[in-house]
Amino acid sequence: MRAPTVETVDTRDEIRDFLTSRRAKITPDQVGLPVYGGNRRVAGLRREEVAMLAGVSVDYYTRLERGNVRGVSDSVLEALARALRLDEAERTHLFDLVHAANTSTARTRRRPTKQRQVRPSVQRILDAMTGAPAYVRNGRLDILATNRLAAALFAPIFADPVRPANPARFLFLHPDSAEFYLDWERLAHDTVAALRSEAGQHPYDRALSDLIGELSTRSDTFRQLWAAHNVRHHRTGLKHLHHPTVGDLHLTYEAMELTADPGLTLITYTAEPGSPSQDALNLLASWAATLDQAQATESADQA
Repeated sequence: MRAPTVETVDTRDEIRDFLTSRRAKITPDQVGLPVYGGNRRVAGLRREEVAMLAGVSVDYYTRLERGNVRGVSDSVLEALARALRLDEAERTHLFDLVHAANTSTARTRRRPTKQRQVRPSVQRILDAMTGAPAYVRNGRLDILATNRLAAALFAPIFADPVRPANPARFLFLHPDSAEFYLDWERLAHDTVAALRSEAGQHPYDRALSDLIGELSTRSDTFRQLWAAHNVRHHRTGLKHLHHPTVGDLHLTYEAMELTADPGLTLITYTAEPGSPSQDALNLLASWAATLDQAQATESADQA
């Protein structure tokens, strides 16, 4: 299997595979359609059933499912989203794929990916958050800036010399990730779904395509999850971690987009007050401060 790269991206194929996979997930019973006969040759809905639910002809829907979406209206896409019972993330992904298919040009395909850096004021915000791990990432999940506590919390990720540090690369390629992430399987699904959403928005992002190609080549699990075409938004939730120094932590995360820096997101982690996880965070902060002090002393001695 050839790994996906920026040169092999085809939004028509992406649209076809996405619509086919969503159609296969829905049964006639779920949408109130009668089932005639007991031998259905397709999983989920047939094309003609989707077309009927969306209020379009079978020929037109078949063209859409084949990726021929030139000139398709938003109202038709909304009807498809309703017919296929797409959630918010899936609906957004469908619109992103169609937009990319209708606006892609040779110039877009050759557009280089710029390495984003955080503004100094954003770094100061991170540094001011002394009691909560926080970092800024881009859509590829590259970690671009952290505060001291986040660097300590995610030390196993930063131990990889590859920069920028990337949780997806650590998750699928590093043998210690299953020990660090207590809910590894759920996180694996969520991470692939996040990268799939990003790929729908930026199908010609070279660095993103290279990351997907690397993970697809080196991880069978990633390749299998990628083929499912699932997408998801991750704005808040729980992370369950096992830190090599302070043990288990169960943290709530919040993802906040930096509106002045499109594509960048601030992620913060907090623990329930008075919980063992809060105690572990406090211990981690003390440990990180001790390391910083030791490094500062060593630097002064060498000066």
